[in-house]
Amino acid sequence: MMDEREEDDEEEAWLQLRPVEPLPSQCCGSGCSPCVFDLYSRDLARWEAARASKDRGLLRGKESQSCPSKLSRETFLAFHISAMEKVTKDTYRVQFALPGNSQLGLRPGQHLILRGIVDGLEIQRAYTPISPANAEGYFEVLIKCYQTGLMSRYIESWRAGVTAFWRGPFGDFLYKPNQHGELLMLAAGTGLAPMVPILHSITENADDETFVTLVGCFKTFEGIYLKTFLEEQARFWNIRTFFVLSQESSPEQLPWSYREKTRFGRLAQDLVEELVGSCRRKPFALVCGSAEFTKDMARCLLRAGLAEDSYFLF
Repeated sequence: MMDEREEDDEEEAWLQLRPVEPLPSQCCGSGCSPCVFDLYSRDLARWEAARASKDRGLLRGKESQSCPSKLSRETFLAFHISAMEKVTKDTYRVQFALPGNSQLGLRPGQHLILRGIVDGLEIQRAYTPISPANAEGYFEVLIKCYQTGLMSRYIESWRAGVTAFWRGPFGDFLYKPNQHGELLMLAAGTGLAPMVPILHSITENADDETFVTLVGCFKTFEGIYLKTFLEEQARFWNIRTFFVLSQESSPEQLPWSYREKTRFGRLAQDLVEELVGSCRRKPFALVCGSAEFTKDMARCLLRAGLAEDSYFLF
C-alpha cells in the first residue's frame, strides 16, 4: 500500500505527463484533419485511459522519424534542407531531401503543415509543395516571409542541412486527369504553389487533355514567381498563362512575350468575366491567395455564372 506522500508523488508524475493544450498560434487555420486540437483530444483521451489503469505504456505513440520516406498526418516528421534559394527579396524556394529515390506521397493539390518554434512559442502553417507529385528523392516548397511574421522569423533562420518538421498530407481537392474539361486557375503571389504540381501532372501525362488558363496576380513583373517554369508550361497546346500586375502600368517595360498576356491593376469582375467567357467550355476554377483575394474571386466567379460547385478555394 502506498502512503499519502507516495500517492501525491504519483499524482504529480501523472500530471506532468498530461498533454498540453495547444495555443491558437499552433493551429494553421486551413481546416486540416486531424487538426492540432484533434491530436490534443486524442492524446488527452490516451492519457486519461493510461492514468485510470496506471499503465504508462498506453501513452506511447508514434515516434518521429529522421529522413522518413512516408508522411504522417498525425506526427511531425523530420526532413533535412538540401538547398535554399532566395527567389525574390522576401520569398524562398526550399528543397528537402527524401531518402534514396523515394517519393513524398502527395497528390496534386494537397499540402503539408510546417511546425516552427520562435521564442518558445510553437506555430504551424500550411504550405503546398511545388515539386511534381512524382519527384524522387526530394520535395520543394515556395515560402514568402513577412516582416512581422513569427513563422517568417523561423524560416529566415534556415540554412542547408537544417532540419524542419512536417506532417500531412492534407487537402480536399485531389486532381484527377480529365475530370474537368477546362481549369481556370486564379492565383495571387505564393497562391501559385498548389497550381504548380497540377500543371506538372497535366503536361507530363499525354493522356490528360485538360485545358488550363492560369492567371497569376503579382505586384511587379520582377516579382512573378517561377517564370521559367511558367514559360515552359505555356508552350503546351493546352496551357494559357496571363498575368495581372498591381504596381505597374506600362507594357513597354515588359518583355515582348509578356505584353499581350499582361493586364495592370487588380483582377476584378470585368476581367474574371472575360476570362470565363474566353474558355472553350464552362471551366472549373481553382483559387488560391490571401483570404481577401479568395473571397473576392469567389464573388466574381459567382457573378460570372459559375455555380458554387464549379470552383474550389484553397
